[in-house]
Amino acid sequence: MANHLYDALFGKHRGNTAPFLILPDGAQITYDAFLRQAAQFAHALGAAGIACGDRVAVQVDKCPEMIALFAACAQTGAIFLPLNTAYTAAEVAYFVENSGAKLFVCAPGRAEELADMATTCGARLETLGAGQGTFLALSDGQPEVFDTVARGPDDLAGFLYTSGTTGRSKGAMLTQDNLLSNARTLVDHWQFTDRDVLLHALPIFHTHGLFVATNVILLAGASMIFLPKLDADQLIAWMPKATSMMGVPTFYTRLLDDPRFTGDLVAHMRLFISGSAPLLADTHEKFEARTGHRILERYGMTETNMNTSNPYDGERRPGTVGFALPGVDVKVCDPETGATLPRGDIGVVEVRGPNVFKGYWKMPEKTAEELREDGFFITGDLGRFDDDGYLIIVGRNKDLIISGGYNIYPKEIELLLDAAPGVAESAVIGVPHPDFGETVLAVLVPEPGQSPDLDAIAADLGSTLARFKQPRKMVVVGELPRNTMGKVQKNILRETYRDSFS
Repeated sequence: MANHLYDALFGKHRGNTAPFLILPDGAQITYDAFLRQAAQFAHALGAAGIACGDRVAVQVDKCPEMIALFAACAQTGAIFLPLNTAYTAAEVAYFVENSGAKLFVCAPGRAEELADMATTCGARLETLGAGQGTFLALSDGQPEVFDTVARGPDDLAGFLYTSGTTGRSKGAMLTQDNLLSNARTLVDHWQFTDRDVLLHALPIFHTHGLFVATNVILLAGASMIFLPKLDADQLIAWMPKATSMMGVPTFYTRLLDDPRFTGDLVAHMRLFISGSAPLLADTHEKFEARTGHRILERYGMTETNMNTSNPYDGERRPGTVGFALPGVDVKVCDPETGATLPRGDIGVVEVRGPNVFKGYWKMPEKTAEELREDGFFITGDLGRFDDDGYLIIVGRNKDLIISGGYNIYPKEIELLLDAAPGVAESAVIGVPHPDFGETVLAVLVPEPGQSPDLDAIAADLGSTLARFKQPRKMVVVGELPRNTMGKVQKNILRETYRDSFS
């Protein structure tokens, strides 16, 4: 039966003996072998009580089996919810409970830690890793063919949780066509073919590594060198076998720090793409000087996947994210009135297109606030168009911090800091970082007559928050800057501490 997403990304590769994944040890997984395992996983989902429309929350280390589980969810009509592997049990509990996930799949080594959470949230717990786990055992002996469940373009395919500056994390509901339309556009715009080999060192719990990189390769019928994480040694070792790479700015700064990374090493490469965090113009220029390649920077987000891109053919302009992708409308608007602003003026970026999500799970009011009736999504990012129509992102209307491609919600950290002994109040901001694009800095105001123990506070945060959320620096001040209405002026703090890591 017809399944909009599965048929286009996965089903068409049945019997294809070309390599899909190339593993760090040199082993290869063909498309056909991958799909046979995915079919077994689809049967295992049924054995675990998962039906069409059920949510499957997944927090496992990067491995081929995780992508096979994504394929199995697409084939059965289940909704795939990948979770950051750094999240603690307390953080995971919210996502599992809020999504109503019936199945929670975690890494084998975390089963004991997460078992009580899963039980409390009413989710069945299974484990999965590279060649191991109870879910893998559940799939053993299952048929290698599965009758695909019919699903249409508007049916949900995935949830991704995103953060704002107030309230709870929001579950962005992504339809089959949200994912597929964007992949089709990117394959065409970035000129991917079945001859491409993508160097893939991104996490796959994030839209960049999964719904952009992986979907593009699947749609093009290309191959991926599937590395577990960012490792400059591995990137350099595998570069001669690749034609393209997608990364965050950290990838490029790490490579530039290595003298082995030369123009000769990448002379055969076709394309370097960067996103998920701002790429400093200095990095852009150093990369071109070293290699002769101009990095292609693009702009996307959890709710939309990709919205804009610098051109494949044409000037890739540092400090910009290029033009609207085909089929996507982008405008810059007055944040108060919603009126479209003239070129050059700074305002809130709004986007519309088949890539824009369906809404926030169980949050109709929030959906109505951010999705206009005419289909435009209010991104909360501040930007302007230059004289030639390139979009420049100048900041965020929200206080969201993006570090190394990961979204960080300042209020979550501030609540913990405010409750720490000796702390009267706090403000968490993002400041420039040469490796991560942006990183977390906390400004603390002590209780009268007290001196907060910063080491003890850091230790407490370490047991509660994922590492990427923890402040890399804490500063103690007498008071926070405020406007006449009493609101903390984070723009002043960002300016004051912008050179903290330079």
